[in-house]
Amino acid sequence: MMLARNAESLYWIGRYVERADDMARILDVAIQQLLEDATVDVDAQARLVIQVLGLEAPSTDDQIDVWSLTDRVAYDKDSIGSIVDLIRSARENARGAREVTSSEMWECLNTTYNGLGDAERRARRLGPHEFLSYVKNRAAMFAGLADATLSQDDTYRYLVLGRSIERVDMTIRMLLARAGERSSSPGWNGVLVSAGAQDTFLRTYRGQLDAENVVEFILLDRLFPRSVFHALRMAEQSLSGLENRPSRVGLAAEALLLLGRARSSLEFLEPGRLLDGLQDRLLDLQDTCAAVNEAVTAQYFHVSPYVSWADARVSDGEDHFIEESEL
Repeated sequence: MMLARNAESLYWIGRYVERADDMARILDVAIQQLLEDATVDVDAQARLVIQVLGLEAPSTDDQIDVWSLTDRVAYDKDSIGSIVDLIRSARENARGAREVTSSEMWECLNTTYNGLGDAERRARRLGPHEFLSYVKNRAAMFAGLADATLSQDDTYRYLVLGRSIERVDMTIRMLLARAGERSSSPGWNGVLVSAGAQDTFLRTYRGQLDAENVVEFILLDRLFPRSVFHALRMAEQSLSGLENRPSRVGLAAEALLLLGRARSSLEFLEPGRLLDGLQDRLLDLQDTCAAVNEAVTAQYFHVSPYVSWADARVSDGEDHFIEESEL
């Protein structure tokens, strides 16, 4: 059987890399919108981005512009949850699990981390897109190497489980940022771009861009790999492969039960009414991700403190972060 520390490292490698990728996507779209729209309140929108990502915002006395937003979310080495910090954490977990990962995966993460400084210098000269594109491309390379160089055994399942749970959480954050906006708001196109779904969506819906179609595609599409339903199903399949103990009645694993309920709640939603109660539905799914994380940790890993991302609910100004230490 796999050592618990290796299983835990694989799970968090999947989560860290996925989160870095999704944060780069969200930040890239947000910066583009802030730079293109001269009428937007930059400070308010920047704080919304930080809140959606679950990071701690600066004091209200400090104005946030595009550059300070990028520093906080992307470049800050001392800030827990920044993109640089996430890549570093993924690399450190991979260093401790070399015996269960491929050499190509380790080399990819190590090279990515070592190249962050050069990418940041290019971005400060040419614009944040240089750094964010670097992160997105390297995350895609890592995912491809994992698919191509790992056997489809428990090693792969733990990695995909972490990646899928994080993907659900981050996709929900993308939708929560726009929940309640008018159906024709251009912000819905930003959700598609953030999720890498714009081209596929336009081909599927033949250019009919409105909130109902966007939410349906991002939440329920069975074929698009970044939809919430698809990610839940991948997490469920990975966990089913790990849960190989027989059970005569019901499901033995609490995490598997939670994932099955979440998937079923989406699978049987009535089409055409997705915007009704959208925010509550998304928050319930986000709570499910947190519960699944706790259940997986309790069942498969040593019981120890773990990173818990703050949720994207409207803050009352107190305690953005759950105070739990990093692995």
